[in-house]
Amino acid sequence: MSTARHPQAADQLDPPRSSPDLDVRDLEKRTRLMRIVTRLIAVSDLGCREIARRAGLPAQKVSDLLSGRLEHLSVEELQLLYRTIDPQPTAH
Repeated sequence: MSTARHPQAADQLDPPRSSPDLDVRDLEKRTRLMRIVTRLIAVSDLGCREIARRAGLPAQKVSDLLSGRLEHLSVEELQLLYRTIDPQPTAH
């Protein structure tokens, strides 16, 4: 008996790879925000738990961010953390 998969059967089993979570522009934006926010956290006088509390997010979200688990945070959550750490951002 052959264990080779038939290409047509594989196409029927695997869902299409288009998902809102995989949008390239969204991922690039989240990556840029992640880098900025992690640098701000590193130089901040506030601890991670305090930053999470002020942002109204679970401390696990900040931990995920610092561990590089970008998929656990939305753009909105990253922007909220950015505004929490740097409430008066400078104009670029």
